[in-house]
Amino acid sequence: MTMYTTGTEWQRAVESARTIYDISPLYEAIYLGRGKDYEAEAGTVAELVRARNPEARDLLDVGCGPGNHLQYFAAAFDHVEGADLADAQLASARSRLPDVPVHRADMRTFDLGRQFSAVTCLFSAIGNISGTDELRAAVRSMARHLRPGGVLVIEPWWFPETFTAGHIGSDTFEHEGTTISRVSHSVRRGDSSHMEVHYVFARPGEGIWHFADEHTMALFPRTEYETAFADAGLKAEFLDLGNSGPGVFVGTLESGTLESGTLEGSSRDGRS
Repeated sequence: MTMYTTGTEWQRAVESARTIYDISPLYEAIYLGRGKDYEAEAGTVAELVRARNPEARDLLDVGCGPGNHLQYFAAAFDHVEGADLADAQLASARSRLPDVPVHRADMRTFDLGRQFSAVTCLFSAIGNISGTDELRAAVRSMARHLRPGGVLVIEPWWFPETFTAGHIGSDTFEHEGTTISRVSHSVRRGDSSHMEVHYVFARPGEGIWHFADEHTMALFPRTEYETAFADAGLKAEFLDLGNSGPGVFVGTLESGTLESGTLEGSSRDGRS
């Protein structure tokens, strides 16, 4: 992870950012500082994939962010690629993994021109879309990038019945010389969760900054995910991983379930 090196760089980043995803070093510091274990999570997902497809050799991580899971997938598979829509996150992923193709792509409509043994969409990135049609489009787009026998793993956002409205979260920690305080408040509005988050962070001799944004995430029922998997030709299996997270959906693409015009052939360099 590359942090900004001067107070001026931090100030410019805060002033120009619309969301926390635009300040990739702060985004990374928050979750690493809070103890998110990307290595263990990637290892668990790799085991889920190989339990269903022992010969799996390549993987696409959709919504890869700055590449924290992707770096561990790169050690577990012969070939990996990433995809995301946030430019700052993509820049961090490319800096971390210069030899890994990382694409700017919308999960609802993307076409990378090749198929994989596995496709993943972790850290509830799927919750950033809205509406049942978009959910089905995203799952179908991911499934189209699987070869027969390929495995799709999606970590959802919370279900309506498991989301805790009114929840307040707070953390203060130090990471690589940056002291960070994060406070959030979550409410439900219709079929979405709305989490207002405030960040205060400081570096010795450089300054103190405040940034706030709001995360809107779709609260899809479990049945909607299962229907989206079925619509894409996969039977969904929901697994509680026992890590206090929302769990994962896992599906395998059987032979003969791909629609006509599916992707074939080798990868093209889709970096942008």
